Amino acid sequence: MEHTTSLGRLEGAKQTGFGKLSRRIFTKVLHSPTPVPVKLEHAMQTKVRLLIVEDESAILNGLIDVFVFHGYEVEGITEGTAGLEKALTGRFDLILLDVMLPGMNGFEICDRIRAADPDQPIIMLTAKSSDEDIIQGLSLGADDYVAKPFSVAQLVLRVKAVLRRSRVVTDAQRMIRMSDDIEVDTANLTGQRQGEPLVFTRREIEILQYLNANNERPVSRDELLSKVWGYARNLHLETRTVDIHIAKLRRKIEPDAAAPRHIVTVRGAGYRLVTD
Repeated sequence: MEHTTSLGRLEGAKQTGFGKLSRRIFTKVLHSPTPVPVKLEHAMQTKVRLLIVEDESAILNGLIDVFVFHGYEVEGITEGTAGLEKALTGRFDLILLDVMLPGMNGFEICDRIRAADPDQPIIMLTAKSSDEDIIQGLSLGADDYVAKPFSVAQLVLRVKAVLRRSRVVTDAQRMIRMSDDIEVDTANLTGQRQGEPLVFTRREIEILQYLNANNERPVSRDELLSKVWGYARNLHLETRTVDIHIAKLRRKIEPDAAAPRHIVTVRGAGYRLVTD
């Protein structure tokens, strides 16, 4: 059985996001009777959030429909400068970024995003398919590069693959071992310290997961608010929320919460998870 997804009527379009079309309804055949499952263990246990920056409104709306159908939460922008501003909020799990955009091209947007957030998953989406363009996009830090025209089903799978590679929670991180006598079972919100059981809230587990995924460096309060709480990075919130949660975690996992060995404060930089 085949599913056909209409991507809108294009009246006299010289170029669409999926190839050259003219005065006809464009459709793509999805060779799957059901949506492609998105098996991502998202830090907030909510829908995966996508930002699509694409200047062809018909194509943008079509992609939004496709990804919403597959269970994603999607926002769309048709202009480059506005797309960069939205991307820099840090609220998206992945960004689909066209190259040929008004206001600012996708290469420059990608470069600016990478400067602000080296870990942000990005897929470049463009009709440019020369080796030079692909190399430029990947050199600027794009995780993947999809040339038009393309299969919608394949695009969904490429998005899923990039998310899988970049996800915060991996199978190896289901069990976080601080030391020989302290471990956390993130799947069940439990753990133990010196044989005594521990119980965590979902938010506490999310903090530990993010710190563990980035344990080679300190993580700032603003980054935790953005990546774990989902707040826009540019809000500059004055809140003690992060510090309060860190204090609660230290009381649970540290032998001495007043002299923490595992969740340490790096002055002026944030918090870092240290395992033995």
